[in-house]
Amino acid sequence: MAKTTFLSFEQPIAELDAKIEDLRNVQDDSAVDISDEIAKLAQKSRQLTKDIYSKLTPWQVSQIARHPNRPYTLDYIKGIFTDFHELHGDRAFADDPAIVGGLARFNGMPCVVMGHQKGRDIKERSFRNFGMPRPEGYRKALRLMRLAEKFNLPIFSFVDTPGAFPGIDAEERGQSEAIGRNLFAMADLKVPIIATIIGEGGSGGALAIAVADTVQMLQYSVYSVISPEGCASILWKTAERANEAAEALGLTAQRLKEIGMIDRIIEEPLGGAHRDMNGMIAILKQALAESYEQLRNVPLADLLEARREKWLNYGKFKDTAQTK
Repeated sequence: MAKTTFLSFEQPIAELDAKIEDLRNVQDDSAVDISDEIAKLAQKSRQLTKDIYSKLTPWQVSQIARHPNRPYTLDYIKGIFTDFHELHGDRAFADDPAIVGGLARFNGMPCVVMGHQKGRDIKERSFRNFGMPRPEGYRKALRLMRLAEKFNLPIFSFVDTPGAFPGIDAEERGQSEAIGRNLFAMADLKVPIIATIIGEGGSGGALAIAVADTVQMLQYSVYSVISPEGCASILWKTAERANEAAEALGLTAQRLKEIGMIDRIIEEPLGGAHRDMNGMIAILKQALAESYEQLRNVPLADLLEARREKWLNYGKFKDTAQTK
């Protein structure tokens, strides 16, 4: 992993960690033992991180969800699954690198795994279109899901996208139809589906691979119909009020769990998944095993009924029309 990038609200942590790094360099170049001082500062850094992360605003959580060092889908596939064989193309137009997926094994069990993939550097981000799929990406995902259904394999889906790509070429090739078809198909897929929001869950671009029996979110991920910047631009004609929009959107895992939009929150290591990728991979692997264990013996008819009931009951309304 690259050197940790600190967000604006993490600057006190960055300054303390820089002091620790300087002392370690002195320790390496000197006969003086300052290990006790380093240990005290390290403990202070951990406590400071704990304090800052205990009172994050929704906008700060959004920034963490987008952190450039945060683990992506391919990181989790490499760390959690074995025998991964990536499949490409939608058999209609092209392959979309913004969505990756294929056959794999989870704890020795055959499965299908897929998810959005962002990039670490400028070249890869451009190649992956910043994790924003075009229609062929969603059609590739649907092809993988149909393959899973054909061979009775569970599906593990990882969500991390700002949203579907809104370009003219994507609209010309039926972006909304591709997303809608995935929603329709996933509602009736005859295999267990577990979806995990690992970073950003943006609008229909996220939902197109997230209609699942179990929907779980990492502690510092976000899930919303629109980005805070997009919401602010619509409501107040300026993206500078994104922090207010984030508060109003209720896009954090805690808020979504409270209102029943997700089933489970998966805790992240201290300071977020980007501070301890291996630790996060181990935690998520255990969570996926537990979620699958709850689904694997459920009769198919009950599984489908529960899934439909779950998704059809999202949202509430009150009829205020007065009858004469």
